[in-house]
Amino acid sequence: MSSGMDRADLAPLIDHTVLGPTTTQTAVDRVVDDAIDAGMNVCIPPCYVDCVTDDAPDSLTVATVIGFPHGQAAPAVKREAATAAVAAGADELDVVCNVGRLKAGEQAAVVDELAAITAAVAVPVKVIIETGLLTHEEKHRACEAAVDADAAMVKTSTGFADAEQSGATVADVELLADYLPVKASGGIGDYETAMAMLEAGADRIGASSGLAILDGALS
Repeated sequence: MSSGMDRADLAPLIDHTVLGPTTTQTAVDRVVDDAIDAGMNVCIPPCYVDCVTDDAPDSLTVATVIGFPHGQAAPAVKREAATAAVAAGADELDVVCNVGRLKAGEQAAVVDELAAITAAVAVPVKVIIETGLLTHEEKHRACEAAVDADAAMVKTSTGFADAEQSGATVADVELLADYLPVKASGGIGDYETAMAMLEAGADRIGASSGLAILDGALS
């Protein structure tokens, strides 16, 4: 990858994202249009999924988030939100794990919550572990929980954590990639950073700067 990637090869690896608290339907529509034109996927708030999937082409992969951004909803609430999102047309779910329970050593509770979600839906589940809030040992346990819960991928970050390093890092991607396919997310704003994550082992990039990332790719 060090010699560069073609735009057409890179685009399907990007989840073009809009998840901020002030996100409007207009903002979602703009992200969706850009993703369709460029060949990217989208990651959008759950409240807009049905509005998008009613009109979007089948070729567009629509991801949404569950328990975002803190992962602290009750397990049954997160499970219900997951099934509702899939019923609305979501193709993939990015689920925030309960970081507090993970840090408290409640491994079984973390696994059980995630496993209930993966069992309830027939779409890929990416587990967001919020690397910036975890110790090295906790990152390993978070990945182990994702594996034990039959998740499809593990995702570095929400991008909203109150942490000195709230986004993806090369070191974290390398660690996570030993367990599951990785979605690197948070702080990836240009082609060079995205390529560094892919070279470290990431399989997917989550970014609000999808178009800027593609601008650096080979045409």
